[in-house]
Amino acid sequence: MSQPPSDIPSESGTRNAATATPPTSTYRLQLRPEFPFAAAEEAVPYLASLGVSHLHLSPVLEAVPGSAHGYDVTDHSRVRAELGGEAGLRSLGAAARAHGLGLVLDIVPNHMAVPTPLRLNRPLWEVLREGPHSPYARWFDIDWEAGGGQLLLPVLAGPAESAEPAADGEVLRCGEHEFPLREGTAGLAPAELLAAQWYRPAWWREARTSLNYRRFFTISELIGVRVEDPEVFTATHAKVLELVRDGLVQGLRIDHVDGLADPEGYLRRLRATAGDGCWVVVEKILARDERLPSGWPVAGTTGYDALHRVDGVFTDPKGITELTSLYQELTGTPDWERMAGACAREVLTGDLAAELAALERRAGPESADAVRELLIAYPVYRPYPGDPEPAPAALERAAAVAGAGAVDGVRELLARDPAFAARFAQTSAALRAKSLEDRAFYRYAPLLSATEVGGDPGRPAVPVAEFHAYCAELERDWPGSGTVLSTHDTKRSADVRARISVLSQAPAAAEPPGGGPDAQLSWVARQTALGLGPVPDAAPRLAGALLKAVREAGLHTSWTERNEAYEAGVAGYAPADADLPPELAEAARANLLGMALLHLTMPGVPEVYQGAETEYRALVDPDNRRPAVFPREALARLDAGAAAVGPAEEKLALTSALLRLRRARPDLFTGYTPLTARGPAAEHCLAFARATGLVAVATRLSHRLAGAGGWRGTVLPLPPGRWTPLPSGGPHASYTGEAPLSALLSTRPATALVRTD
Repeated sequence: MSQPPSDIPSESGTRNAATATPPTSTYRLQLRPEFPFAAAEEAVPYLASLGVSHLHLSPVLEAVPGSAHGYDVTDHSRVRAELGGEAGLRSLGAAARAHGLGLVLDIVPNHMAVPTPLRLNRPLWEVLREGPHSPYARWFDIDWEAGGGQLLLPVLAGPAESAEPAADGEVLRCGEHEFPLREGTAGLAPAELLAAQWYRPAWWREARTSLNYRRFFTISELIGVRVEDPEVFTATHAKVLELVRDGLVQGLRIDHVDGLADPEGYLRRLRATAGDGCWVVVEKILARDERLPSGWPVAGTTGYDALHRVDGVFTDPKGITELTSLYQELTGTPDWERMAGACAREVLTGDLAAELAALERRAGPESADAVRELLIAYPVYRPYPGDPEPAPAALERAAAVAGAGAVDGVRELLARDPAFAARFAQTSAALRAKSLEDRAFYRYAPLLSATEVGGDPGRPAVPVAEFHAYCAELERDWPGSGTVLSTHDTKRSADVRARISVLSQAPAAAEPPGGGPDAQLSWVARQTALGLGPVPDAAPRLAGALLKAVREAGLHTSWTERNEAYEAGVAGYAPADADLPPELAEAARANLLGMALLHLTMPGVPEVYQGAETEYRALVDPDNRRPAVFPREALARLDAGAAAVGPAEEKLALTSALLRLRRARPDLFTGYTPLTARGPAAEHCLAFARATGLVAVATRLSHRLAGAGGWRGTVLPLPPGRWTPLPSGGPHASYTGEAPLSALLSTRPATALVRTD
């Protein structure tokens, strides 16, 4: 793996970027042409009143026209015109500043779009025109030798021969596509014309086996960018850094840091240029036992590690075993480890065959099997310089197939060849993401709430002691790290997962009532429908999510090999009026409020996804990227003294109270001390103290608690002082010494207490 370039100060930034002042909380806004900067600006007064300290904006640089997300960047030098351009962004920033809010930008250093039309990406257009001699050729990871001197462009709807290529002025036309014409080739016959270009237009199906540029996962429309090159970094970050230096932007979220050749080197360069005052977090998926590299000059991650712990502590470990047995009996699905391994092998040798072939060429034929088996067995998303060896079990699995000598040879190659190590790591990250998040998570579904980014479907339950240990470590090592429950990438919003996870306490409720010829789809449809519940437009939203699920799973149909007959029947599995029975709905309420409470009081910087300050039920994208709906009127009623009615208003009241407290009293949200209840139902209480003035108390596994007879005299010993629940949190009594949980949680299953003496 390459080391940080010599021009990057080795001490730039300190561990956890301690000099940067983190937000007290962030609020994520998904910008799109239908929700531009002006719409965000209109929401500023409401968001300020909600209590957040910073607005977190999805990517704002120029992107593919009509893009609903902005991760398909076409021009790093300009703010996106469809959103209102730089003037619109600066106007939003001024409005935010006037209301005491800062801005955090989501930036995309790993890739750019391969757009239609191609000329929208000028650096790529120039590379296509001038080939490896172009000054822009250093921007992209292109293996010219593998392509016979041409860059494969898998953009055609069919074979290139049927596209009738022809020169037209300074462009080459192939069907509806146009490409830059290499100088001096205009007069050639069609076959010679194509052969003479620095690129080869091809049928999109060729990408799987013949692609010779690095891409984002398996998305050929996104080409990898070499930000490890200082000139490329400077060119691609100039506008963002200008916005930081101007004081418009106070924080950066780094998208897909695992895709970079040298993440630490990149982050050191970013810290040196953005300054120590800029709050920086990285989108990094950590395995359950993995830790963020301690030398990275960042505040932490974007928070999927926190999501997994919060979800898991509300999952019943006893019910998971029964639920899994029921699921496997009905569907015949193997255990998680075998499923994950099979999906990794399938994706690596199929979807990522071109990436695998590139590594095998570098390693040599005698090491090809070992490269493949090490990638499949690797226990985390990717290695980094200085990482310990892969787990012995992973090495043993790889050696059992490829041979110990071959595996040792690849390990030695990784140690001495930085270029090979970088590409191995980048391929490993793509493999984990594609095979786990986008395949195995759709094939293994005992409990759908556990199949979330950063999750561990084989071990979904998190013991209370493990949750406390994680929080204590977060507070000690990464107190400014982000934490999330819902994002633009979550397959189900937190409140949908809160409903699904109650099935771990009542496994029989997960079984599809009528079934169907596809047992797996019946099971997934049942849990998805119960999670979404009877909401507006439930039927088409369910149908869309299930169609995506079966395509990602790839068992009967896929994105590239669609089985239209099978897909026609998918919507029939979606019961639009499904709902939880009352006793489980009450347990879902306890999960919903408990998860929100922990998220907003635990160590780290909590992020509220647009609309999730109230009950927010959303499925996988594009469902979770719909324009935001802000509960302005409900918040105004609560602020006027109205009582919260129902889980949606209860969550809004709790969220706004805690966000406002975080902003007004950040000193309360330091330190971390677990609190232990005493009595027969102690395991159902999760509580902790922050600093010396805040206590959080949540009910866990409330359905099982009710079945056992409730709290039955269980009490929570409190730190010294007099403690009063927040106005949104429950009865207005105060407590000293200890609090009877039956009284403290009599009206709300989760509450925060503030010391008032």
